[in-house]
Parts: sequence; C-alpha cells; structure tokens
Amino acid sequence: MQYIHTDKAPAAIGPYSQAIKVGDMVFTSGQIALTPEGEFLDGSVEVQAKQVLKNLSEVLKEAGSSMDRVVKTTIFLADMDDFAAINEIYAQAFGDHKPARSTVAVKTLPKNALIEIEAVALGL
Repeated sequence: MQYIHTDKAPAAIGPYSQAIKVGDMVFTSGQIALTPEGEFLDGSVEVQAKQVLKNLSEVLKEAGSSMDRVVKTTIFLADMDDFAAINEIYAQAFGDHKPARSTVAVKTLPKNALIEIEAVALGL
C-alpha cells in the first residue's frame, strides 16, 4: 500500500491521504474546490467542479494514473439542480472516456462546498 501526496493538489484537511495505491488500483479521497495552496473557491458549481476535476487529475498523475484510467467516480452534490451543469463539465474532463459513476445529493459538504468527487482508477 502506498500513500499518495502531491503539492499540485490541496493537502488533506483531515486525517486521511489524497489517495492510496494498492497494487494497480488507485483510490482517491474526495476532492472539493480547494486550490493547491488551500484557498477555497467559493464560486459557482461550475467553477468548483473545474477545480475539483483538476485536483483529481493531479492526484491521479502523482499516483501513476490519469483521468482516462478512472473506472468509477462518485459525485456528491449539495443541490441536484446542478446535475446538468456538472454533466457538461464532467464530460469535458473525461472526453470519450466514460467511467461508471454514482451521483448522490448530500445535505452538507466540507467548507459548504457545492460538489465533491472521488475516484477509483487503474495505475499505469
């Protein structure tokens, strides 16, 4: 088991790792709209989603994987009315690659974020 950390994504804000690599699998922790410097982007769901996906990409890269190796994501949304907007940004981030996905409405996310995404991916 390998703990993954990159300075190109925000540090964990609790007692957990950005990701764990076990064999050829990478399990990321949920990412919210924090910059690598720890600044929370308290903007629209679109702004937050783009930062979240950028963070995921950097964590995966550090683990020896990439967005096109993601097999499953889970999206946590504070408001299901944002579902369509998120789909557009998500589709841009993944292109033709279409990992399995669950989307769940939640009451509250850390820092009152509008979106959080976690992923499971294959290593390279």
